[in-house]
Amino acid sequence: CIPARRCLMTGTAPATNGMVGYQEDIPFNPPHTMAGELSKAGYQTEMVGKLHLHPLRKRYGFDHMQLADATRGEDNDYIDWLKQTHGRNEIHAGMAHGISSNGWVGRPHHLPEEQMHTFWCINQAMEFLNRRDPEAPFFLNISMIDPHPPLTPPAHYYERYISRDLPAPAIGDWADDLGGPQRGLNPIAAQINLPEQDMHCAQAAYYGMVNFIDDQIGRLYQFAPKIFNEALVIFTSDHGDMLGDHHLFRKASPYEGSARVPFLIKPPESLSHHNVKSVPEGSVCHTPVAWQDIMPTVLDAAGIETPNSSTGKSLLPITRGEASSVRDILHGEHARCYQGDFAHHFLTDGKMKYIWFSDSGREQLFDLSNDPNELHNLISDTKGEKQVSPWRNRLVDILDKRPEGFVENGKLKAGCSHEAVMPGYHPDKYFDFL
Repeated sequence: CIPARRCLMTGTAPATNGMVGYQEDIPFNPPHTMAGELSKAGYQTEMVGKLHLHPLRKRYGFDHMQLADATRGEDNDYIDWLKQTHGRNEIHAGMAHGISSNGWVGRPHHLPEEQMHTFWCINQAMEFLNRRDPEAPFFLNISMIDPHPPLTPPAHYYERYISRDLPAPAIGDWADDLGGPQRGLNPIAAQINLPEQDMHCAQAAYYGMVNFIDDQIGRLYQFAPKIFNEALVIFTSDHGDMLGDHHLFRKASPYEGSARVPFLIKPPESLSHHNVKSVPEGSVCHTPVAWQDIMPTVLDAAGIETPNSSTGKSLLPITRGEASSVRDILHGEHARCYQGDFAHHFLTDGKMKYIWFSDSGREQLFDLSNDPNELHNLISDTKGEKQVSPWRNRLVDILDKRPEGFVENGKLKAGCSHEAVMPGYHPDKYFDFL
């Protein structure tokens, strides 16, 4: 959540802004932000929903914020709306269903859909569009918490999927054997093998949440089709969920269910700005891109110079059909989290993926073109060493100057400190080793 949102707001890779894993309450004072650069250029900037940066209520360049980082807690505009508009005065009204905010239990939400966080986000976005300055360009950031545990969609959406046949989780031949289905004693475990019915409930709830978001975006479009059509729209997510794949749940894994997220771009219909042109509707590009690319893309579309601090790339050359990629490989990582031997680095060119677990030195290599569900680790084959060597060397080049000491004498060194906040972190400075 948090390192991804830092990338989004600053156009920087996690290692550049100093947070490479999940940790709450870390101050952040970047010299440039996406909203800040747009605001300086005359854009009216509005934030609705979950920002998840520290300190709370810091605006990060937004002119105005309607903030709700969770569905419970104090200093929460969504909770205030539930109380004032709908008379919901239960303690933690948005979480009164009792399901863990990071668990696998799936069930219908106790609130009607018009009282849920996703609905509130779209409501507030509609209010902004209705009352914005009509003579100023605008930047609207709508950030819904879903689809995210608690897996509790509106009842209608849960019922739509619970009666359907749903695909079984993908289980790689390398996945840990957990000894058969079991619920376990920990409802927020990151590694678990659920009985079939429990897994079906979790899937139905997750899919229902996605469907609910789709319909609410449709509501926004129907409310202001002219504005929507004339805007550059980007739809994406900070992370996915393993949802049982390889006996894993939750986020922060290097695998496709967690690390590969939606990234849809809709250009304005008029294409009035010379920077924004488009390839045919429905075109798909398989080059690796990341959240650090969003700020350069948006600023490029607005004709605003991207700050030198950004490590991302504008994707407009791809949308204009002028390029098929903006990089040859993408580096990702996550610090220690959830359980042992979790901290990792990965590299992908969109066709292959190499993973190195920084605590143990364990390696994996997947052929995403022919094995998109990552069912087989190629390193277990006899030719694995030959295949993995170029990827290992490339990661050495990328990590060579990292302060944690991941490289020693030209080779990857396992067992180094790999924490969420990098050594030498300062809230208003960037690392420049990339």
